Amino acid sequence: MTHTAAAVLRRQHIETPSWAYGNSGTRFKVFAQQGVPRNAYEKIADAATVHRFTGVAPTVALHIPWDRVDDYHHLSRYAAEQGIQLGTINANVFQDDDYRLGSVTNPDPAVRRKAIEHLLECVDIMDATGSADLKLWFSDGTNYPGQDDLRSRQDRLAEALQQANSRLTGSQRLLLEYKLFEPAFYATDVPDWGTAYAHCVELGPRAQVVIDTGHHAPGTNIEFIVAFLLRQNKLGAFDFNSRFYADDDLMAGAADPFQLFRIMNEIAAADAVTPDGGIAFMLDQCHNIEPKIQAVIRSVLNVQEATAKALLVDRTALAAAQKAGEVLGANDILMDAYHTDVRPMLRQLREDMGLDPDPITAYRRSGYLERVTAERVGGTAAGWGA
Repeated sequence: MTHTAAAVLRRQHIETPSWAYGNSGTRFKVFAQQGVPRNAYEKIADAATVHRFTGVAPTVALHIPWDRVDDYHHLSRYAAEQGIQLGTINANVFQDDDYRLGSVTNPDPAVRRKAIEHLLECVDIMDATGSADLKLWFSDGTNYPGQDDLRSRQDRLAEALQQANSRLTGSQRLLLEYKLFEPAFYATDVPDWGTAYAHCVELGPRAQVVIDTGHHAPGTNIEFIVAFLLRQNKLGAFDFNSRFYADDDLMAGAADPFQLFRIMNEIAAADAVTPDGGIAFMLDQCHNIEPKIQAVIRSVLNVQEATAKALLVDRTALAAAQKAGEVLGANDILMDAYHTDVRPMLRQLREDMGLDPDPITAYRRSGYLERVTAERVGGTAAGWGA
């Protein structure tokens, strides 16, 4: 690995989600595991463990109200003591009975006010934690033609986003996520990157788009979306995961590692891999049947590998081949980087960083899971019901 690539990989940050450490499952069943955190503090301890073995996961995203605490300053101090920081604050306006017909786009003004108040609460939490990003995903939409006026719902959405955006201060950002469908099956109010982009343009420079890699129709060219949003300076964050059919939330790079490489190739070409590039690289996954911390570590390593390969692309040769119209030659240059086994290079990089070259084996050997399993007895495990 070149010195430049190694330097970039040292500075790459991959944020892990607090909810990945809790119990989760399918629409039909939540599968409980031993040692699962019972509160936000124990989730932070697990996230800090991932960072301790990978060296590139220094922040953990919170989800409100799942991670609500009485004192966010104390929570921030605890995270710092564990060697990490609190990252993105995720709002939740999809699990309350009042949101059956939508949250910020609900036809009932009282429900809309309730949802907007929650968004503003999340900004208050950002102020307390020092978090820079507010991430918004809305389940809002309709299931039947004629159920509601589609244009009116867009007006309501724009009004809510403006209120949240206006509350931000300093370097805080609003990150708007989109999703093709589910649970709204006829019309989702933010169904695609174009809708999210249009609202972010209207909001101004603080607002940027989140790309969740599982939120697209089959065959969607996600790296094109990446390239377009980069060109417009509107790509704010990723939610990395893998999909086979829909929003499967499997480990990043598990279903289509070549897609993850193609995405990271666009990021590397734009010199936007490190935090200076302004893109928050986050995981958004639910580990239902696999050990949770190991799965998060594996996901971080998968993103690292895709990034390393992208950094090995010979940009000068690629540009020359593209300019000359050498179709196969240009493709060969890209594929040469993809087929490179970067694992030995990454093992060396970890050794240089003072880490064990094999994070998963080191974690298993650490006895962390056995210890927290013994400690986390009683109470209610974090997670969501189904």
